[in-house]
Amino acid sequence: MNAPTVRRIRLPADHSSPGLAREAIRTIVHERDLGGILDEALLLVTELTTNSVVHAGTEVDVEITAADNSLTVTVLDFKPGTVVPNIPAPGTDLDERGRGLLLVDQLASSWGTLHFGGGKGVWFRLDKKPGTVGSDRTPPSFEIPVAPAPEALSALGWSGTGTSLTEVSEELLQRLVGVIGGTGAALTLDEGDGPHTVAAVGRLTGTVDSGLRVPLRVTKPWRAELLVAGGGGNPYARPLTSLAADRLMLLIENHRLRRTDSERRTWLTFLADASELLAQSLDVELTLALIPRLVVPRLGTWCAIHAADAGGELRLAAAAHADESMLTGLLDSLTHAAPQLKEAMGTDAVVPLGPPLEGYVLALIARGQHLGTLTVGGGGDTWQRSEEVAVVEDVARRAALAIDNANIHAERRSIAQTLQRSLLPPQLPKAEGVEFGAEYVPTGEGVDVGGDFYDVVPLSGRRWLVVVGDVSGKGVQAATVTGLVRDVTRVLVRDGRPMPETLKRINETLLERGAGRFCTLCLAEILRRPDGTLDVALHLAGHDQPVLLRSDGSTELAGRCGTALGLLDTINTPRTQITLQPGDTLIFYTDGVTERRRGAELFGVDRLRKEAALLAGFPADVVVARLRATTLGFSAEAPRDDIAIFAVRNDS
Repeated sequence: MNAPTVRRIRLPADHSSPGLAREAIRTIVHERDLGGILDEALLLVTELTTNSVVHAGTEVDVEITAADNSLTVTVLDFKPGTVVPNIPAPGTDLDERGRGLLLVDQLASSWGTLHFGGGKGVWFRLDKKPGTVGSDRTPPSFEIPVAPAPEALSALGWSGTGTSLTEVSEELLQRLVGVIGGTGAALTLDEGDGPHTVAAVGRLTGTVDSGLRVPLRVTKPWRAELLVAGGGGNPYARPLTSLAADRLMLLIENHRLRRTDSERRTWLTFLADASELLAQSLDVELTLALIPRLVVPRLGTWCAIHAADAGGELRLAAAAHADESMLTGLLDSLTHAAPQLKEAMGTDAVVPLGPPLEGYVLALIARGQHLGTLTVGGGGDTWQRSEEVAVVEDVARRAALAIDNANIHAERRSIAQTLQRSLLPPQLPKAEGVEFGAEYVPTGEGVDVGGDFYDVVPLSGRRWLVVVGDVSGKGVQAATVTGLVRDVTRVLVRDGRPMPETLKRINETLLERGAGRFCTLCLAEILRRPDGTLDVALHLAGHDQPVLLRSDGSTELAGRCGTALGLLDTINTPRTQITLQPGDTLIFYTDGVTERRRGAELFGVDRLRKEAALLAGFPADVVVARLRATTLGFSAEAPRDDIAIFAVRNDS
């Protein structure tokens, strides 16, 4: 004789417990070759486990002991109380709570109840040898109606062929009608939108016996009912119908939970997609226009966004309707809903809208600020569907954050653009025989102030100083250093300081107040002579050599590179003298031009010279505009660095 096999499992207090218990029974029965009692064991453990979950509402402990010729199963719950057999008197109905013990009493070789401080339970034993069922227990002293054969009882189980609620329910109803000898059965379900028939078999003719009309205990607001016709002559029609009702209740609850889980996954996917779309836009008006398109038609027939101004007044920013022909009427109706919109602005609750709009309003709140309202409609019961309202509330929160981020981005960009304009000359001077042209492209979307700058300082009627520089870094600190270099240069040159001394003083200033930033600088002192030529005294402090474009289209690099400012105590900025004949152009640029990338390829100085050669004879403003377009067109990527291009042309 082999030693008994013992398995103990703890099951959760939900609809999955009966299935887990059956799986454990199957496993141990196959291990010990007890297939002859498998059906009875599955039926009894399902009934006892279901009763524990439904009536006790606690976790369930199942202990399975398998010997060579028998199987003993104990099912315990953790709700204190008593288990009392409830066997009906002949001709009376069986109470719902007694049905499980009746099946145990009919099928088990022996059984009993257990009571302990923390709960209660039932045990039963099934013997392998046929003909011994019930032989080793004392016969009951009460009369029990003749029960159907065990195979008839187990016929109420699921064959495993169906998958949907309708298929499994139809199979169970067909088996129930066959067992009790009924003429037909039907399962009706109301999910909150009116009752409908889920499954039906046979004929439901005439009046259904009230005793075979069984309401199912499903989660509200769902309602379900089992209707059975015929079978009144079978003494077990009512308990078997109730047993089938419990099975159907579990099927419906499984269906409801699966559908709820699927809907939640769908909504989470929708919210993730909506967040991604909203995050891609930092333009306020584009974000406002996008929100109604996300809502319609998924969450409503129509949607409107009202934005609040600085004074709290609402304006219609965007609207969408599933039927475009009704959009005009919607906008007219929204004008009469101003009181409800104002009410929603002052609260974080959902404010319903009555006819003709039939919808609801939510405030758009982000970081404690009321940014506007989101209005959604689509039917008389739209605002009462809690699941969709919860999703719309989540959309409103995400939309409010997207709007606030767009507002912050717009404000930051405006500040950066204002600060950038203050670092560049408002307009270039106009002088006889000399043309100036300039182009500037900030990096990114213009939300940071760049370090590139240019300036023209008039020194006298025929003398000018051109300043082109590039301060390391970006942002407010770079702008501060840029303004410092620009202003110090203007003060020193207007005070008559020579260029070498001016550069020396700027270097000292950066070392003292530059916060570790350095600057490359180009100073070009221009003198127009009576014969029409331009004398240029060029000083390069670490800056790129400008391109000298002759009137015949030839190009060369001018000047000699010196030491960048703000790095060393002593600098070297050699002077180079250049003469611009009529039609010649001197082109200054920052490293944002030559270092513009297309993959691993750089725009480079050679390409700049080649493009400049094609512009001989063009005015200075045309030259810089064409070079700007060529530089930007070199790569599809946004500029990684600021781009500044400045040109001086002898227009004599």
